[in-house]
Amino acid sequence: MEPNAEEPFIQQLLSQMTLQEKLGQLSQVAPNPDPEMLRQGQIGSIISAPGALAGQSLSESGDADTTNRLQQLALEARLKIPVIFGRDVIHGFRTIFPIPLGQAATFNPELAGQAAATAADEAATSGIKWTFAPMLDIARDPRWGRVAEGNGEDPYLASRMAEALVRGYQGEDMSAADKLVACAKHFAGYGLSEGGRDYESGEVSDPTLRDVYLPPFRAAVRAGVGTFMSAFIDLNGVPATANRYLLNDILREEWQFDGFVVSDWESIRELVPHGIAEDEAHAARLALQAGVDMDMISGAYRSTLAESVQQGKLNPALVDQAVLRILRIKQRAGLFDHPFTDPTRAQYRVLTPQSRDLARRVARQSMVLLKNKDGLLPLSGFRRILVAGPFVHAQAQLFGTWTLDGRAQDVTPVDEALRAAAPQGVELWFTELPDLALHMAHSADAVLLLMGEHPARSGENNNVSELSLPAGQTEFIESMAALGKPLTLVVFAGRPLALAREARLADALLYAWHPGIEGAAALGDILFGVESPSGRLPITFPRGSGQVPIYYAHKNSGRPVTADGQFRTRYLDQPDSALFPFGYGLTYTNFRYDQIRLSSETLRSELEVSAQVSNVGQKAGTEVVQLYIRDLVGSLTRPVRELKGFQRVMLDAGETRRVSFTLHEEDLAFTRADGTFGFEPGRFQVWIGPDSQSGLSAEFRI
Repeated sequence: MEPNAEEPFIQQLLSQMTLQEKLGQLSQVAPNPDPEMLRQGQIGSIISAPGALAGQSLSESGDADTTNRLQQLALEARLKIPVIFGRDVIHGFRTIFPIPLGQAATFNPELAGQAAATAADEAATSGIKWTFAPMLDIARDPRWGRVAEGNGEDPYLASRMAEALVRGYQGEDMSAADKLVACAKHFAGYGLSEGGRDYESGEVSDPTLRDVYLPPFRAAVRAGVGTFMSAFIDLNGVPATANRYLLNDILREEWQFDGFVVSDWESIRELVPHGIAEDEAHAARLALQAGVDMDMISGAYRSTLAESVQQGKLNPALVDQAVLRILRIKQRAGLFDHPFTDPTRAQYRVLTPQSRDLARRVARQSMVLLKNKDGLLPLSGFRRILVAGPFVHAQAQLFGTWTLDGRAQDVTPVDEALRAAAPQGVELWFTELPDLALHMAHSADAVLLLMGEHPARSGENNNVSELSLPAGQTEFIESMAALGKPLTLVVFAGRPLALAREARLADALLYAWHPGIEGAAALGDILFGVESPSGRLPITFPRGSGQVPIYYAHKNSGRPVTADGQFRTRYLDQPDSALFPFGYGLTYTNFRYDQIRLSSETLRSELEVSAQVSNVGQKAGTEVVQLYIRDLVGSLTRPVRELKGFQRVMLDAGETRRVSFTLHEEDLAFTRADGTFGFEPGRFQVWIGPDSQSGLSAEFRI
């Protein structure tokens, strides 16, 4: 939807601009820009993103005094159009929250939204007004490093997270001093990269694209997201940065998105090696014609588009459209009225006790208990506990990928946090050295191993071919298990790992992801029973790397896994099933499901589905009750299960509650064989349960 008389200010501004000034608005530059370019109105945005790992201080465009100085230069230009400062504020600013995949494990979008709001508030103190988040790519191959930055494998969960994160960053009014413009990325299909390798190609049918990979982005549009970012991927033969079907036909025409699209880093120039553009000028035309409004870093728009217009190779109206979209978001962000940042806000808005408390709550809820033989956790009744492994003294290693502004000195080391959490009279012995650990273990009553992958092993272009723990860790776990002491394994990681051997060896297995600034304190809370674990897996855990891609919402073959006989879909060398399924997670009590009920045997506009959930254990706990459906017969093959709802339910020991969900006709809709979107009459199966592989079942019709 293009602007009209309702936006007279930016329309008038556009009418006064030269072609070169317009191309300046379409150009995002790296930190430390040429002051004269700012004074001449040649820059629309400045990016502040030196890298993807923690401990990298703000660049020259990333503190309030500097951003204000640069903004002042921009306002000295003829038309006084402010620049917008962008930064990768992915899962926190100074207060680092768990990686996005860990936040998705909370199954608590509201809490994740609060984390995004805190990140926005902190980042805004430095003059940042635009974050390149949230990442909404569905990822079903954990070899891909960027799985850490997203919400996992499921479009329903990812859509609910998308809505919450956009609203957290932007609020009701993105012009507020404590809010940022959000950016839905990477549009679209980036998680399809072949072989789990970043920047590769991907092939997908249109129904799967629309039903699996696009829903989180659609949800972001409905939540009012201000910007989109195109993906690096070559999707079905057309790189996303030149993909008119994605950026125009779907995003703008179908969804009526009226914000602007920015390319990913130099992805316009990369259309040349993709083999779709003959040179940089051709690449720039293709990108603009497809719907990319702002060029991130490559400089292709600013250096080539004027000549393309003058030669009649590019319609100048396309330039005007892109400029209007950018000006519209700058106006909504309040930059024309309030271009400067109050430098004093950082003194009382950054790394507050409240933000730390929130980070601790998010980290607690993100951790997933995968095994707990004989109730080993929470740790109690042990006087001497050996704590060993590479994360014993971890600080910045807890942050995870894309944490530009986290500082190690803000983090209580793991050993100190566990000492503080341990009950009176419990001795904790710490060592990172395997040989010393084996010696000390003989005198310990129990062993706690802190293993996993360094943050540099996940994130952008940190892809792996084997989903195993780093070299030597499994062997160390085996040597410890051989001692026969009660063994708890905690794994820190940015992706699901294949832990079949490790899960057999350990008596208790806790998945902590990269849990952020308060991750050590949260770990202590979980291990010693201050808080019960309540995280659930947002992505399937394979038994081995050869199973990927693996995901719960697969389709049946004509010879499914569940069939009898030799000739069925299967592996010869391992079970076909997941090690731990989507939605799975334990806590320190037990729950029972009874009495599934449907308000009717036929869905007419809506249907209520409920079940009785009881805490049959001895402790209070939180259950994540999940609703799944299956369309039993369709014009296209349909997934064996699809998540359609979830609720976090806190129950005291012995408490019973009926948990209800409401299904609507639109919940049953999909992209049908004729290309239209809607539901089809027929039989459906519905489950209420604790994960994607179990639960109570019933049937209904529509």
